[in-house]
Amino acid sequence: MKFIEAFREGDNIADIYMVKHRQSAVTKNGKSYENLILQDKTGTIDAKIWDPGSAGIDDFEVFDYVQINGNVTSFNGALQVSVQRARKCREGEYDPADYLPMTSKNIDDMFNQILQYISGIRSPYLKQLLESFFVADAGFIVAFRKGSAAKSVHHGFVGGLLEHTLSVTNMCNYIADAYPAVNRDLLMSAAMLHDIGKVKELSCFPENDYTDDGQLLGHIVMGSEMVSEKIAGIPGFPAKLASEIKHCILAHHGEFEFGSPKKPALIEAIALHFADNLDAKMETMTELLASATGDEWLGYNRLLDSNVRRTGK
Repeated sequence: MKFIEAFREGDNIADIYMVKHRQSAVTKNGKSYENLILQDKTGTIDAKIWDPGSAGIDDFEVFDYVQINGNVTSFNGALQVSVQRARKCREGEYDPADYLPMTSKNIDDMFNQILQYISGIRSPYLKQLLESFFVADAGFIVAFRKGSAAKSVHHGFVGGLLEHTLSVTNMCNYIADAYPAVNRDLLMSAAMLHDIGKVKELSCFPENDYTDDGQLLGHIVMGSEMVSEKIAGIPGFPAKLASEIKHCILAHHGEFEFGSPKKPALIEAIALHFADNLDAKMETMTELLASATGDEWLGYNRLLDSNVRRTGK
């Protein structure tokens, strides 16, 4: 199988891909065509069916596995596939594992590192709160280990939520050592909990799309609500500590324009915000560099709000 990450302009392809998106459209001249997004475990690519009524195009739906025959072209600096033939495949013709983007890291190892951090929490209340999610809640554990951290911007793959959370927690571990004013237990707990709402914000793969609550509420609010629900079951949990851990979650995007209900008011919230922001931007750049081909200049990136370039050799 030729994976999408290996596509180059001029390639002819004849392999099976999952159809992540399909939409009919009309050209300026009034001719009907279809926009597709094809996916495998290495990424996605735009595709076009310029003659959807032709005999070589079978009926298929979103999330079907489809044998695609076509060629790879370039438009506005981005690769896309011009589809000549499309056939819906039967079970047994494909391995679903080839079509879901996956973390390159070991999920068991990463989750065990989270558990090790929890074991080092001294506050009995915060430790019990963390264990109520990461030890006692089987449904949450499955969703957290398999979930993504985003639909498409960064860590948008199976295990992405776990990978991002661990990375942020590692950074916060360093910050807690470097700045004695920081309450280590609060910062480390907030780091592990800051994105738990994403298990409700995004649907599971292969959809990996926003749920209704994800659209209406968002992961920040839902994460705070989830923490409140667990705290309600922990006798004697200090009210001030509850407000502080929820504030860190509510403020971790840092600015109102980035969807943060509150701006950071605690040193731990400031530290969490910058750790989260740094990991998101570094992963965005990492994925961009890995997928781009051609010139040193890679064009404008919305998250980075800049035209970006490869480092010179």
